[in-house]
Amino acid sequence: MAHVKLHIPGPVEVSEKTFQAFRSPMIGHRGQGFKDLYAAIQPQLQQLLHTRELVFLSTSSAWGVMEGAIRNLVTKKVLNCMCGAFSDKWFDVSKRCGKDAEALQVEWGSPIRAEAVDKKLATGQFDALTLIHNETSTGVMSPLAEIAALKRKYPDVMFIVDAVSSMSAVRIEFDKLGIDVLLAGTQKALALPPGLAVFVCSQAALGKAATVKDRGYYFDFVEFQKNAEGHMTPSTPSIGHVYALQSKLEDIFAEGLDARFARHEQLSGMTRDWAAGQGFKLFPEPGFESRTLTCVSNGARPGGRTVDVPKLQKLVKDQGILIDGGYGKIKGTTFRLSNMGDETEATMRQLFATLDKALGQL
Repeated sequence: MAHVKLHIPGPVEVSEKTFQAFRSPMIGHRGQGFKDLYAAIQPQLQQLLHTRELVFLSTSSAWGVMEGAIRNLVTKKVLNCMCGAFSDKWFDVSKRCGKDAEALQVEWGSPIRAEAVDKKLATGQFDALTLIHNETSTGVMSPLAEIAALKRKYPDVMFIVDAVSSMSAVRIEFDKLGIDVLLAGTQKALALPPGLAVFVCSQAALGKAATVKDRGYYFDFVEFQKNAEGHMTPSTPSIGHVYALQSKLEDIFAEGLDARFARHEQLSGMTRDWAAGQGFKLFPEPGFESRTLTCVSNGARPGGRTVDVPKLQKLVKDQGILIDGGYGKIKGTTFRLSNMGDETEATMRQLFATLDKALGQL
């Protein structure tokens, strides 16, 4: 069957080099070979996330670590910052974990702003907050540094940040920002197959977790720290993913972090320009657009062009490319185009040419 190239917000295209690494022969996950592999990539993971803390690997989707953060760090009440389908879901997860939770809800397409967070935290009710840095459903990137600056004002509140569709595409300086948990799945900007999550915890978060009795085992942050100190994982890891991550880190540092961040910014700008040139408006509030995917308005914002999104998707897929038709309550009134991972100016121009042809057939 012919391969259909992915320009959806995840999973994204995986390079042949990465797949070759993923298919490396198995080794014992408690043997020296795995310890050496984990130890070898640890410095690059720390450099990527700008941290001196150990970076953990979880054989799970990012949601596993997101739920784990709730179980490990919430003892009083959690503030769930909600601006789209995935951040909205985190509120539901908090309640399903039996935690006292409150929603800080903004309109889809708008970012979370520090002023609103500050107003909530000033009540003294909360010991944790959750924030999705780059809300994949809406293409909105909230101002992480602005929000993280509140940590200095509320040092006892655990700041938990999902960077699922921004990690490795934009600069996130974990230690400097002072946040407590930063996590991502590998199937988006890191351009690996789904099934692995990468995360880092502050010393404050690890200390808080150690006081929580019902934090479970599989996502016990204290167990992750204990095992990472010996270059291991608490439970059996997906070894193929770790080999693939090693290969991808080679690619990232061969390109250079600054160049990688600039490439994602350039390609997202090209995509926004393409959308404007075709008469579409964007769904995100101006100035808060994602750098890894573009959420194009198709009637969700007044004044812009509208098309039959399912038909557009089919016409594009017939030419060998898959785009996304919108997510959740904005399905059909938006569509999403990814530029994350290994995409280049050439591959994006091919996407635009394919879209142009399809639009001409509507």
